[in-house]
Amino acid sequence: MDSRLWQGSLGGNFSDCPNGSQWVWDVFSECAQDIRDFASIALGLFSIFCFAGASFPQYYQACKTGNMDQALSIYFLLGWLGGDSLNLIGSFLANQLPLQVYTAIYYVLADLVMLALYLYYKVKNQSRGLSAPINAAFAFVFLGTVSATSLLGRAGSTVETVTFKGRTLLSAAVDAGGREPFTKKEIIGFTVGSISSLLYLFSRVPQIYTNFKRKSTEGLSYFLFALVMLGNSLYGISVLLKNPDPGQAEGNYIIHHLPWLIGSLGVLSLDVIISFQFLAYQKRRPHASDEREALLGKQDEPLDS
Repeated sequence: MDSRLWQGSLGGNFSDCPNGSQWVWDVFSECAQDIRDFASIALGLFSIFCFAGASFPQYYQACKTGNMDQALSIYFLLGWLGGDSLNLIGSFLANQLPLQVYTAIYYVLADLVMLALYLYYKVKNQSRGLSAPINAAFAFVFLGTVSATSLLGRAGSTVETVTFKGRTLLSAAVDAGGREPFTKKEIIGFTVGSISSLLYLFSRVPQIYTNFKRKSTEGLSYFLFALVMLGNSLYGISVLLKNPDPGQAEGNYIIHHLPWLIGSLGVLSLDVIISFQFLAYQKRRPHASDEREALLGKQDEPLDS
């Protein structure tokens, strides 16, 4: 769950967006000049809604089955929380719009609810309580997230303000070769985004292993992964649809968004593997005709004398 549609920091003014939509600039601080730009923003918004609603099916499934601690890998949850936490830190570092900040906060809170449900069922299903490794991992991630948010939040406020030009807010002057250099803020955002994407990516590996070890996906909600897959697909399309800055080469534009594209496509491919696991481990339910034949067979059996 990530809000990586707008990775830019605020800057520039509407005069940098000739023939653009005023309300899109006011709400998203993005320049939308043609149908391609509008489609990119619309798909990006749909992807955010998919990410935002992905947790609810798993909440329901956890309460329904009561075995969330067995179905989900703790490292899957911690990796997801770590990725969303870095996404939140990046939103502060880049001075993003309140919409992006609130969305990032919501994702972290949704992750914490998921983690709380996991710990609840862990305690409930094991009378001896939590094991020491889980306690240590949870404490480490919690303290690390709080400390990093505090330190990087302060660091973000000291980063120098850059005057951005062009239609993308994470942009500097474009040279004659169509190459757009990285600003200091963009380098920080690029680094944070890369680590965040890696956490999203590697969080799937322990979940795939957990499913394989159990030979079951019972307790998991497929809609959790389906919505994330849809969100990542829409996000990737929205980035590819967006027009580069005037004078910027398409290849250079892709490079500037490469960490998030790799993260989205990588997570998408691993979620496809999890989807195949749902199909492979799905319990076969007997058809009504099979149940009827079994019942008739029992009735035909001779009674014991």
